[in-house]
Amino acid sequence: MDKQTIIEKTASFIKAKFEGEGSGHDWWHIYRVWKSAISIAEAEGADTFIVELGALLHDIADHKFHNGSLDEGPKQTRNWLVEVGADTETVEKVCEIVANVSFKGAGTQSVMTTLEGKVVQDADRLDAIGAIGIARTFAYGGFKQREIYNPEIPPVMHDDFESYKKNTAPTINHFYEKLLLLKDRMNTVTGKRIAEERHRYMEMFLEQFYQEWEGKR
Repeated sequence: MDKQTIIEKTASFIKAKFEGEGSGHDWWHIYRVWKSAISIAEAEGADTFIVELGALLHDIADHKFHNGSLDEGPKQTRNWLVEVGADTETVEKVCEIVANVSFKGAGTQSVMTTLEGKVVQDADRLDAIGAIGIARTFAYGGFKQREIYNPEIPPVMHDDFESYKKNTAPTINHFYEKLLLLKDRMNTVTGKRIAEERHRYMEMFLEQFYQEWEGKR
């Protein structure tokens, strides 16, 4: 099967699997990451075939929806790529991306060893910040029935993945526990540039939020 056909089949498979999902991890999230990853890959000189597959499959089995498992994503990725006839090298490269793409806590590094992995990770993280990132954060908070904000519950900088995945704090805390950290954890020059503006937007949002919370605006 040629590369373009593999990509098209993968996109159709993922769209059918995630269309209509309501936590902010839906098909349109994956679509945005896919398109963003292509743009970053072209700017950075990465292998677009590996990047496209990594982006399309990066959330195939997110640990948040599989009891914290980091193994299910690579497992399902491997099964799918073998089914569509991808070669062994492609399977291994994409599985590595899926295994390492997720943020796992402020004190934990999710290191990508390939340029393609760095591109996909940047694209995924860019969709977690800025205006869309804010919308997705509150969508997920509502999905998990969390408070919007509780000034009596401070943010926690989780030192390990176990404590991070058990977190049930209010949504505003997530800005400090993850979103505001992402700008400085981008891998590529292109990702860093885009992240700067989106980061500033989140800071402006939080400033407005706190003033409204205290009835000042």
